[in-house]
Amino acid sequence: MNPYTKLPETEILLALLGSSLRARRVELGESQESVANRIGIDRTYYSSVEAGRRNVAFINLCRIADGLAVSPSDLIQNIGWSARVGE
Repeated sequence: MNPYTKLPETEILLALLGSSLRARRVELGESQESVANRIGIDRTYYSSVEAGRRNVAFINLCRIADGLAVSPSDLIQNIGWSARVGE
């Protein structure tokens, strides 16, 4: 059986990524505005990524990760395979 056939909607994955970003930002005690300003992106763009409303480009994910002092893989590792296949 192909595990990709069980993938949930894109919106769920984006929401999980946004939750990961938010958790790291809160852990650092930072506002959305301070993170966005530091990495040179608009606060409303950052906010929409964190809210799961944008399918962020990889280069922007790398910039966000750098601003949050983690690697891009750190931001997506907590999404986990079981969360992605709805198990």
